[in-house]
Amino acid sequence: MKTVGNIIWLLFGGLLTAAEYLVASFILMITIIGIPFGLQTLKLCILALWPFGRTVTDSGNGGGCLSLLMNVIWICVGGFWICLTHLGFGLLLCITIIGIPFGRQHFKMAALALTPFGKNIA
Repeated sequence: MKTVGNIIWLLFGGLLTAAEYLVASFILMITIIGIPFGLQTLKLCILALWPFGRTVTDSGNGGGCLSLLMNVIWICVGGFWICLTHLGFGLLLCITIIGIPFGRQHFKMAALALTPFGKNIA
C-alpha cells in the first residue's frame, strides 16, 4: 500500500512539491552561508518525493546549541510559512476520508518544515 500511496502522491502534487524544494535548495546553496539551509531543504525534497513509509526522527546527539540556533533562524526566515502551508494542505485533505492519509503526510512534512535541523528521515 505504501507504493500505491507514494505513486498517487507523486501524481497529485508530490512531484511538483519536490521540484520546488529542489530548486529552492540549489538557490540556497549558491552562497556559503546558505549551504546548511539548502541541505535541510533537500531533506524536505526527499520526504516530499516519497513520504509514505518514512518517519522523521530526532538525531541521536540532539544537535546542540548550533542546531537550536539554526532552527531559530530557519523559523524566522521561512520555516514558519512552509509549516503553515503544509498544515493548511493537511487540513484541507483531511476533509475527505480518502484524503486523510495524504493529509497525515502533510502534517509530517509540517513538523519537519518547522525545525529541520537535528532531524533525520528514516
